[in-house]
Amino acid sequence: MQEKILITGGAGFIGSNLTEHFLDKGYQVTVLDNFATGHHHNLTVFKNDSNFTLIEGDIRNLEDCQKAVEGAHYVLHQAALGSVPRSINDPITTNDVNVSGFLNMLTASRDAKVKRFVYAASSSTYGDSQGLPKVEDVIGKPLSPYAITKYVNELYADIFSKTYGMECIGLRYFNVFGRKQDPNGAYAAVIPKFVMQFMAYESPVINGGGDYSRDFTYIDNVIQMNERAMLTNDSDAVNTVYNTAVGDRTTLNQLVGYIKDGLSAYDTKIADVEVVHGPNRAGDIPHSLASIEKAQTLLGYQPTHTIQAGIKEALAWYWNNLK
Repeated sequence: MQEKILITGGAGFIGSNLTEHFLDKGYQVTVLDNFATGHHHNLTVFKNDSNFTLIEGDIRNLEDCQKAVEGAHYVLHQAALGSVPRSINDPITTNDVNVSGFLNMLTASRDAKVKRFVYAASSSTYGDSQGLPKVEDVIGKPLSPYAITKYVNELYADIFSKTYGMECIGLRYFNVFGRKQDPNGAYAAVIPKFVMQFMAYESPVINGGGDYSRDFTYIDNVIQMNERAMLTNDSDAVNTVYNTAVGDRTTLNQLVGYIKDGLSAYDTKIADVEVVHGPNRAGDIPHSLASIEKAQTLLGYQPTHTIQAGIKEALAWYWNNLK
């Protein structure tokens, strides 16, 4: 029997990449999205695929969740309102989507008796924890409303696994980037935003001195982690959380250098674009670096893309699709 996957937030950056991957693998894929942050154009290529179903609905509506999860073997829950600044500006909506919506999806998945619920957790859960690299069982206090919501997701998933016997796996994403990531909007991620600014000969603004560092993680590594989490048969590997990262860190200054150098190969004038520094951003942690040992040991995860390899592929996509 052909297995069915529900991908919530499937019109978004990560969700649409997961949709493409699993359709290519021969799965039936249903996408649930309200298009608050996702885009119809991310799904256009799938519309004639008989294995693809789109349900336009909202995870804040339990009935929409129940309809979407019907017949699903697996749920890959990506739907959320991301962005630390957004959560600071509007904590209520962030909580409604990320906590109430998450609980709706967990409840609907429990009632539908799905095999496994894999969900997007976040490196923001580490909060004010100072230690590097970040290890899954050592976290600090959250530094933003967004971080609180993502930690609550982990708590709910743990309770549902213990109380109802569900199989849940959380993937703590570390600064994911790659093709289809939206460069527009007030809360655009730093990499696509910088790319579009350079291509327009505009000076990108780095928050602070540029010495803050992140474990930037290419989309293909994230797809691999979702697939491994979804399919593992190791009972020790479920009902837990995993860092989803490369295990290496890059400063913002280094990142801008990679982007500028890479784009200058397409257009030499980009080499002359200056970089500007602004104030640090509220809620930001100085440094982030993941230990990926747990994922390597229990899931057999091996990242295929370094930051440099990922940037090269991402720049090619942006240049060919958005220039």
